[in-house]
Amino acid sequence: QVQLVQSGGGLVQPGGSLRLSCAASGSGFIIYTMGWYRQAPGKQRELVATITSGGSTNYANSVKGRFTISRDNAKNTVYLQMNSLQPEATAVSYCRADLVSAYWGQGTQVTVSS
Repeated sequence: QVQLVQSGGGLVQPGGSLRLSCAASGSGFIIYTMGWYRQAPGKQRELVATITSGGSTNYANSVKGRFTISRDNAKNTVYLQMNSLQPEATAVSYCRADLVSAYWGQGTQVTVSS
């Protein structure tokens, strides 16, 4: 059984920065793809960024140049550095790990407001 535990999140002002972390436990295998998604109230969950075990990254167009995804393979931990945050980033952020099936973190609230 795999569990993902997220940390970080909170309230920031527009233009501020925030760093999210997500640690996977319960798996003895390397997780090929880990990523971040977000879901605003009343909207569909959307992809923010993904990263493979080899370090290849993919970003949503809306966050390119401002967000950076990274990972520590030895710890099965994925991070999301969010810079120049704007109100549209207000959402619940979820991390995801893909093994034989997908696993989701518990979600953390990110609120961008002045």
